Amino acid sequence: MRMEFRCSNPLRLAALTLTIGLLAGPSGAVTSKITRQATSKQLLEGKTDNVVISSRGTIQLGRAAKVLASGFDDVWSVNSIVASGGSVYIGTSPNGSIYKYRLGALTKIYPTEGEVTIDKDRPAVPKAPTRGEDGESVEQDERFSNEHIFAMAVDVAGRLVVGISGETCRLCRYETGTMETIFEPNDAKYIFAIEADSVGNLYIGTGPEGKIYVLDPSGKVAQLVYDSPDKNILSLVAGKDGFVYAGSDTRGLVYKINPRNKSATILYDSDEPEISALLFAGGAPADAGYLYATATSAQVVQNEQKFAADQAVAGRPEPKEESGGGKADSNGGLRLKIPNTKAETDKKSPQRPAPVTRGSKPGTASYLYRISKQGYVTELFSESAVFLCLTEQDGNILLGSGNSGQLYSIDPEAERSTIVYEDERAAQITALATIEGDVYIGTANPAKLVLLSPNYASEGTYVSGLIDAGQPARWGKLQIDADIPRGGKILVSSRSGNVKDANDPTFSDWTEQVEITEPIQLRCPLGRFCQYKLTLYTPDGKKTPLIREVAVASTIPNLAPVVESVEVTRLTSSGKEGSFKISYKANDENDDTLVYKIDFRRIGRDTWIELKDEVEGDSHEWDGRTVEDGRYEVRVVASDERSNSPSTKLTGSRISDPIIVDNTGPVIRKYNLDKTGRTATLKLQVTDELSVISKLEYTINSNAQWKSTLPDDLIFDTTDESFTIVTEELTPGEHVLALRISDGAGNTTYKTFEVSVLGK
Repeated sequence: MRMEFRCSNPLRLAALTLTIGLLAGPSGAVTSKITRQATSKQLLEGKTDNVVISSRGTIQLGRAAKVLASGFDDVWSVNSIVASGGSVYIGTSPNGSIYKYRLGALTKIYPTEGEVTIDKDRPAVPKAPTRGEDGESVEQDERFSNEHIFAMAVDVAGRLVVGISGETCRLCRYETGTMETIFEPNDAKYIFAIEADSVGNLYIGTGPEGKIYVLDPSGKVAQLVYDSPDKNILSLVAGKDGFVYAGSDTRGLVYKINPRNKSATILYDSDEPEISALLFAGGAPADAGYLYATATSAQVVQNEQKFAADQAVAGRPEPKEESGGGKADSNGGLRLKIPNTKAETDKKSPQRPAPVTRGSKPGTASYLYRISKQGYVTELFSESAVFLCLTEQDGNILLGSGNSGQLYSIDPEAERSTIVYEDERAAQITALATIEGDVYIGTANPAKLVLLSPNYASEGTYVSGLIDAGQPARWGKLQIDADIPRGGKILVSSRSGNVKDANDPTFSDWTEQVEITEPIQLRCPLGRFCQYKLTLYTPDGKKTPLIREVAVASTIPNLAPVVESVEVTRLTSSGKEGSFKISYKANDENDDTLVYKIDFRRIGRDTWIELKDEVEGDSHEWDGRTVEDGRYEVRVVASDERSNSPSTKLTGSRISDPIIVDNTGPVIRKYNLDKTGRTATLKLQVTDELSVISKLEYTINSNAQWKSTLPDDLIFDTTDESFTIVTEELTPGEHVLALRISDGAGNTTYKTFEVSVLGK
């Protein structure tokens, strides 16, 4: 499913059509290559700072974020965030600490009270994740031997309710500065979820026995609601229909539980082992809306890859509003458009990914599902990351993940997703809460409390990956397809180098930033690799520039063709005797049209003789009978003259290995014919100037049955061989001894000898 972030209140923008221009270069038919970047897969090769890339391949400013607290004592992870009475409460791991954030002050309220100085710049050493990210079951993990606050809630009276996990597992209520234990599940070590229903009942999900308990609003009466066969109940949510929904660990089930008769049905059985978060969202006040569930795997791949860009389905729902800069505004703003230059487009430039079948799962580790009231399940989003928490804001689903500390915003109706926040230091986003419209983020490794602003960051940068021209190139103009709101702007700078490492010190310095209002000429030096940097500015934090596509033009000076191979083989088919096939392969970095000239010469001579000129194919047949016998070599010259002017055309050539032209059969240099009685003995020496003697056959009196014989040394291996032929006893009279001698080139010599046998 293809998704993309949608920005509300779009600004109407004026259209401006621009044309492509390039650096002035040498005349001729060298065409410019245009590299286009318009998909998230292409853009994710770059680096972002306060900008986000959507699954549809757009670049825009990210949401502004403020670190509220980071000075936690011996804490690795913020696991839970709730609010009550104007205070924000934070549950952490390890050491089971609970903090209260109010009016800029951070106070530890459990296990001991005392105000803590907030140090936003305090360094933190990353620790191991606090929940299941190594694939081991939690009850076997030594990290859980300490106390942990995995879950908190607020009861019907506005009091903080806390689940304390560890050797002594208990449910506590915080009131008037005192932490009071109200329930101890004796068979549990962990409380992973707490949920209050509409009438104030408190439900808790425990482990490692996978049980769900309910307490009455007073917290005095507790009873077991459901005992599942799963190890842990990781998530709980109460529906407006009176049912409680639970997500399990081990089998990845979504339960629908009736607390009245303590029965359960399976709403969804996922392929992933954990249902890490549940959320009701998207409905009217009287409607329960949709149930959203994150299904994830603790054994997520270590080297995360972005698959969302490759999971788009054809088409998309009709949006209610345009994204980013949005609708046109004739009173201001700027609409930059890249014209269609199909003839100049780089043939090798990546295209938008082809749609795949909905529901296909190319190795991703986690999924966001939407479940309707009727129980129909839709896969909304997937990624190779660990999904940890959910919340809702303005109709969008916010999803916290690891291990890159990324927060996704998913618009279920428009089928769009965007990374709206990425923490530069933290490995995981482990807790989310929407409090009076504001989104609070809790992170792990290190632990922080972050407030996500509804406004965009004032500025942000995108640094592209390296664009490879293949050879040192002149870099032309950069242009963008973008909406720029009135008062906003986009600046560009660039640099180049000849090594495939952007951190190499030999790269040129970044050029001075220039505002983009039309195609911008890149001023970086000649180089094989180019990198551009875009800086986006918003006028007021309410609107953001939106970039849909970036195109960079380059041109490589004319390079000589390269003849990569020349091969000459003798043809052996009937009617092709004495002919050769000349085959060759050539390449031209400029993709010029090539024509070929074929020459030959006898080895030892300096002058080349033209065999054929202006050959367009990749082979040519040569009748070797038109030249004298000898050793020859063939030269193939490739020219790009048809794509260049006379002053810029270039050639490349290659010479074949030596070949033998041999159209003459072997010669009998010496022979001796001797008769003894009725038997004849023929001794002879056979030689060939160029080819190895390969066969000698004889027959008597034109007998069709030719007999083969070996040389005297029993092997055909030289151009000079000796043979001895002894005939069988012959009848009296005249006889003809016929020889057929062949060389390695297939030439054959015939010779006859007369033999007279006297009678008695």
